[in-house]
Amino acid sequence: MSLTRRRFLCISAAALCAGASPAAPARWGGIALGAEAEITLHGPGAEAALTEAVARVRGIERAFSLYDPTSELSRLNASGRLAPSPAFRSLLTQADAVHRATGGAFDPSVQPLWQALARGGDVEAARALTDWERVTIAQEITLAPGQALTFNGIAQGFATDVVTALLASRGFGRALVNIGEHRALGGPWRLGLSDSAAGYLGTRTLADGAIATSSPAALRLGTGGHILDPRGRRAPLWSTASVEAESAALADALSTACCLLEPDEIRRAMAALPGIRRVTLVDGEGRLRTLTAG
Repeated sequence: MSLTRRRFLCISAAALCAGASPAAPARWGGIALGAEAEITLHGPGAEAALTEAVARVRGIERAFSLYDPTSELSRLNASGRLAPSPAFRSLLTQADAVHRATGGAFDPSVQPLWQALARGGDVEAARALTDWERVTIAQEITLAPGQALTFNGIAQGFATDVVTALLASRGFGRALVNIGEHRALGGPWRLGLSDSAAGYLGTRTLADGAIATSSPAALRLGTGGHILDPRGRRAPLWSTASVEAESAALADALSTACCLLEPDEIRRAMAALPGIRRVTLVDGEGRLRTLTAG
């Protein structure tokens, strides 16, 4: 969930690629969906493909940005109704899957609660509005009165997936895409992991997959971190959570929820979602725990 930069188990943007090809890669860097973004691409025609990829990212921002009053998300939050684009509907479907797999720990309807905590509003009234089950997903998307959504816990991963698929469709077999979360074509890419308190923790090797990270302390909200339990049950259990998966969107959303879940709950979510490979958890003392699929 990123209004600024939520990723504190740092997946280094200056990733090292094992066995890199002699030709220098083409790179783009900038800000997308509130996070630092970078695309590293190997192969002929890379510059044109980067231009197309950045245009695709800007289109995703126009769908899911909370700060653009003309975005699909802003219009939905303002009116309570939306005839969604295919991309918007696809993200909703993935968000719903993670919500169900995590027992409600991932819930895009936390936006009123987030705003109440950030602005000193009525927290209990806002908490009462937090309920994904009251969002109707049909021909139109309909919110219950007073509800609003945020996709800051999944949209960066979704954008990463969209760009990766675009590059693959253009024939590229070697790329590292970071639109707030990382996904690789080919590899292996070695990515550095660090925790805000514990510092450097080691590396992860990524090949043809994604990795996403959440840290509640990356942004303070009221007296706590910015990752909120929509069920009102508990404060975050983990300093950071990193999820490796085939899909950056699912990894992004699950990493957010994992901060609020016990290991057994995480294992159940991993089993319920497709393509989840590994979860790395860091506790408040900087100790690592790794859960693998299967």
